Amino acid sequence: MFDNLQERLGSILNGLTGRGALSDKDVQAALREVRRALLEADVALEVVRDFTDRVREKAVGAEIVKSIKPGQMVVKIVHDELVSMLGSEGVTLDLNAPAPVVIMMVGLQGSGKTTTTGKIASRLTKRDKKKVLMASLDTRRPAAQEQLKQLGEQTGVDTLPIIPGQSPTDIASRAVQAARLGGHDVVILDTAGRTHIDEPLMVEMATIKTKANPHEILLVADALTGQDAVNLARNFDERVGITGLVLTRMDGDGRGGAALSMRAVTGKPIKLIGVGEKMDALEEFHPRRVADRILGMGDIVSLVERAAETIDQEKAQAMADRMKAGKFDLNDLSDQLKQMSKMGGMGGIMGMMPGMGKMKDQMAAAGFDDKIFGRQQAIISSMTPAERANPDLLKHSRKKRIAAGSGTNAADINKLLKMHRQMADMMKAMGGKGKKAGLFGKMMGGLGGGMGGGLGGPGGMMGGGMPDLSKMDPKQLEALQKQAEAAGLGKGIGGMGGGGLPGLGGPRLPGLGGLPGLPGRKK
Repeated sequence: MFDNLQERLGSILNGLTGRGALSDKDVQAALREVRRALLEADVALEVVRDFTDRVREKAVGAEIVKSIKPGQMVVKIVHDELVSMLGSEGVTLDLNAPAPVVIMMVGLQGSGKTTTTGKIASRLTKRDKKKVLMASLDTRRPAAQEQLKQLGEQTGVDTLPIIPGQSPTDIASRAVQAARLGGHDVVILDTAGRTHIDEPLMVEMATIKTKANPHEILLVADALTGQDAVNLARNFDERVGITGLVLTRMDGDGRGGAALSMRAVTGKPIKLIGVGEKMDALEEFHPRRVADRILGMGDIVSLVERAAETIDQEKAQAMADRMKAGKFDLNDLSDQLKQMSKMGGMGGIMGMMPGMGKMKDQMAAAGFDDKIFGRQQAIISSMTPAERANPDLLKHSRKKRIAAGSGTNAADINKLLKMHRQMADMMKAMGGKGKKAGLFGKMMGGLGGGMGGGLGGPGGMMGGGMPDLSKMDPKQLEALQKQAEAAGLGKGIGGMGGGGLPGLGGPRLPGLGGLPGLPGRKK
């Protein structure tokens, strides 16, 4: 979503941090570029003006800490103002009201209200253990009520029975009454939309609000909306009085201006973001993390949370035990590849890691993509259980059979086996005892106990045991570097076993469960 903005701001701010001293003229020139970058990202003009004014005011009069270069100080100021623009702290759905808590969804037609209603209901049911009732108040769009009913069946959430001919206000009253009688904790009202804002729509929303007395009124807006996002948010807030925003299609390739503009104009928090079509593709909005990603600082916390949600703890613990013993067969490799896909693939993971923004482009240019994982899975699936458990069995005739079964060739299979050998060697080195396991083993699995729970396992790297390299002193980092190289794990802290991404340079991925390198190259 923010790729273009991230690239522009990154190049501008990198130019500043490389200098020993900054003049007012340098700051003014950089802010002109920041202003242009934000406008190109479809951020509203009034928001851009306020933002650059605040940054200029703080940057010109900023006291420079002795240990920080002036350029780095400006980067910090830009970061802090981005966080302020997006809302200093993340705000979640407010369910602190007598049951049933009424949530009213408003927005234009096509913004994703009905799908988002289903996502929120599913989230509240599964994660918060709430009993939810969904009701469609959209009597205009053909099959809108039926669509919500289908979503209810798909997610296992109750929906209000459809009675043809009822008005939206009558449906709202019936939904609240049914929720009260049915012992529901939350009732979500999916209102009608229009292709554009008009008076009848606003009157209808105001009437429903009076009738249902919602505790939360969420404006659902398409994150791909450009400059018009400001007018949309302002109109709904003035006429209906929204309590929060939900941005859909945040996984798209839009410029992200809507996210920056709507929060700044309405003063209402962005509470949730839609990041895909599936019913679980809904995330809480964390301003600081988004600001980090825009400025190329990564988002390790969200990566950890995503891992925690998608990883089977028992399976992770079992794999960690095998890794401790230095065992790692092709079944384990297959599990690792599946886990990578669940977490958003290589692109999704790298987008959340500090300094990886440029590397994503290098990967694309070099012909690497997530389809590689699919081909690797196909190869492993074409093997017999004995072959997966003991890759040494794979001679020429077996490789020929596997290649025919997976639609690949012998070269692809050899790449997979080479990658597996690298990973197995790394696991053996990390699982072993002595100097090679030392500090590097702690880095991979949590400072407290070697491999801990592996990727996402109890005490494991993704489960919260990953040390903050920025807080380690130079001697520790140097020792870590030497031990990594001594273990044959490539150069560069957090190297990916076989040397990270071949031929691409740049920072390395801190071994996500031990993935040593990309599995192959797109033909």
